[in-house]
Order: sequence, then C-alpha cells, then structure tokens
Amino acid sequence: MELNEIISRIYRMPEDSMKKLAACALEVHYPKGYCVFESGKKETSVFFLKQGIARAYILQDGREVTFWIGKEGDTLVSLKSYVEDKCGYENLELMEDSTLYKFRRNDIYKLFDEDINIANWGRKLAETEFLNTEERLIPMLFTTATERYKTLLKENPDLLQRIPLECLASYLGVTPVSLSRIRSDLK
Repeated sequence: MELNEIISRIYRMPEDSMKKLAACALEVHYPKGYCVFESGKKETSVFFLKQGIARAYILQDGREVTFWIGKEGDTLVSLKSYVEDKCGYENLELMEDSTLYKFRRNDIYKLFDEDINIANWGRKLAETEFLNTEERLIPMLFTTATERYKTLLKENPDLLQRIPLECLASYLGVTPVSLSRIRSDLK
C-alpha cells in the first residue's frame, strides 16, 4: 500500500501538508523474522506496513502470546516508547519479508508544531489506534472463541495463509488444539 493512501486513510490533508509528511518518511525493507520492536528496548519511531505482515507478542511463562496482527496499511508503534520514552513491553516480529515506512518521532513532532493539518492527522491517528485497540479488546472479553474465529474468517481470511496457526490460535485466545477443533466443527 502506497504511503499517500495510508496517510489519507487516517486523515485527508491538503497536498502541501501531505508532501511535508511524506518527505520525512523513510522506506525500509526487513526480512521475515526481523523484530522491529523488542521487549525491554526503546523504539520511538512509528512504522506503517507498505507490504508484509507483522505480529506483536509478549512472552508469558515461556510462551509467546500474540495480541496483535497487522498487514498492509497498518500502524506499527510501541506506545510505551513513543509516548513515554520508555522501553516497550512487546516484541513486534515480521511474518513475511516486508517493506515499511518509518517516521522518526522527532521529525513528526516538529511537523506537528509547524502544520496544523499534520497535527490533526496525528490526533486522528491516535484516535484510530485507540479505537482499534478497543475493537480488539471487547470481543476478547465478550465473544466465544468460535465467534472470534468466524469474525477473523469474514474480515481477514488471508491471515489463514499468511500466519502460522499457533500464532492465530494465540491471537484468538485459544490453544492450537482448540483452534483445530473449532476449524473442524465449522467444516
């Protein structure tokens, strides 16, 4: 997904503001398995996936618990690092060879001060990410695993081919055995 499309999906800006924001983006390429963020380290940049897929996970009792999956157009940010300038708690791993757009926090902050349209874009980005988190959290609390799997099939069927089943099971809050059972029950 091209940068202008990603920016405009968040908030439409005048062309000159768009050009200023796009000018501070750096296109980077990383291989499958690369960790963009590592638990206990600080990463204050914001990334957007141009091409590829990523997952965020934490280690709990020696196992990886996937709590977020992103694909083309999605935002990759360690909020603890970006907002509080502290080490993040998550690991963010690329699940495919990927191309990302990287924005350094200091560059973005400077543009926020200089251009109200870019500042509004940043506000809208924060609101969107907050809403995305809420939309992920609430179903985890109030829907069954089968309902969550059906939603995944409806909204992101491509993830079944792009993400290992053990990561999808963790993302859905179930064991791989339970996911296999859910899948066979729905056939």
